[in-house]
Amino acid sequence: MTVETKRIFVDLAADGDMADISGIVQEFVSATGLSEGIVTVFSVGSTGAISTIEYEPGLKKDIIPALERLAPSGIDYEHHKTWHDDNGRGHIRSTLIGTSLVVPFVGGKLVIGTWQQIIVINLDTSHRQREIVLQVLGE
Repeated sequence: MTVETKRIFVDLAADGDMADISGIVQEFVSATGLSEGIVTVFSVGSTGAISTIEYEPGLKKDIIPALERLAPSGIDYEHHKTWHDDNGRGHIRSTLIGTSLVVPFVGGKLVIGTWQQIIVINLDTSHRQREIVLQVLGE
């Protein structure tokens, strides 16, 4: 077994900006020369998230309203009292979506659906440069 690690940085606006990183993940897997294994995609930080989506304009617009129903803006989170900031909802939303994803690859290609892309989302109330760690385990 071989382990390869890479860090990438994605510049994202506040409150739900997202980016499709499928191509970057595939390029990294291809560059390792490994044929089969898994790649872990991990967002460093507690207000970022990693998931998959059909990366099209409608769904991109649907995500934040859906999260707004689960962890709404404009309410007083205990986190705000602790740190005197305003991003409690971002922490909750990140917890709901998750900060990592494991994707298998076979024949050097990610096993994802035709309409399934790997995304990083910034759920903070401020612009962030999201650090993403990619780690391949394979042979």
